[in-house]
Amino acid sequence: MKPKILIDDNIPYIGGRLEPFARVEYVDQFDFNPDNVRDADALIIRTRTRCDSSLLSDSSVRMIATATIGMDQIDIPWCERAGIKVANCPGCNAPAVAQYVWSSLLRKGFNPASDTIGIAGCGNVGSIVAHWGKLLGARVLICDPPRQEAGMPGEYVSLDTLLGESDAVTLHTPLTKTGRHPSFHLISDHEIERMKHGAILINAARGAVLDTEAALPALRAGKITAVIDTWEGEPAINRELLSLSDIATFHIAGYSRQGKERATRMVLEEIDRFFGFETDKSGLAPAYVFPERINVDAILQSYDPACDTDALRANPEAFDILRRNYNYREETPES
Repeated sequence: MKPKILIDDNIPYIGGRLEPFARVEYVDQFDFNPDNVRDADALIIRTRTRCDSSLLSDSSVRMIATATIGMDQIDIPWCERAGIKVANCPGCNAPAVAQYVWSSLLRKGFNPASDTIGIAGCGNVGSIVAHWGKLLGARVLICDPPRQEAGMPGEYVSLDTLLGESDAVTLHTPLTKTGRHPSFHLISDHEIERMKHGAILINAARGAVLDTEAALPALRAGKITAVIDTWEGEPAINRELLSLSDIATFHIAGYSRQGKERATRMVLEEIDRFFGFETDKSGLAPAYVFPERINVDAILQSYDPACDTDALRANPEAFDILRRNYNYREETPES
């Protein structure tokens, strides 16, 4: 019998590709439950479907693939103990997040010819943000203790140094609460105090990497400027942070057409490897290639976060609806 696969019904470009090989059911992200996953062999999800023992303990699920970079919605230790394979899509939307970061920075007055950008976390996203920064002529500082301790090439600084010397600080870490370098509330009271007056703080990583309550006094006082795409407690976001942030969007920094196509391709590749399928991946964007050139005009013309900010301010209760109905943008072209 063909395996049964439940798929989040808001994953684009996947319809019809698995049907020749599996029994496929499409489910709203909030409607995965113990009853409908009980006889499933695999789940293809996004950020809002919590995969843990309460959902999966009585199921036949053997594989979970998320069409996202982050995996904090999945109880990975429990899945490992249960023998469930977990896969994500690292780097799928990294160019789109870089587009979001640099479009925001340039609109907020960041001058690559004279200013310094500090990047906390230099994985798939941070490395592209850094690459574009160097192409644009900015001074780039990187803090990434796990990469530094692993001996990965690069020049690294401490977080205190980065905060004290950067005109803009952008966060690109996963959300972790354990280990040697947990990122939960990585930016809190001490870190905000270290930042330069007038610095720009961008969170397009995970909401809880930034301590919201610590950020609010500095924003009220005008010490820093905030660009917020990911929020603690989303979709129930902090309304004061919304009002005080210069740019405030609904977790769509990575929502490009190409990023969504890459995610679908990567999910299908993981499903293929696990089940031995050969699904059709025609028309899906390939892996990103670092450009040799990028310019300010191309970035600014490719995306303006103002409309998304206006939409969220007008209807913050519709956070997830706005995400679901987002018109995927085109990534910044090479120049």
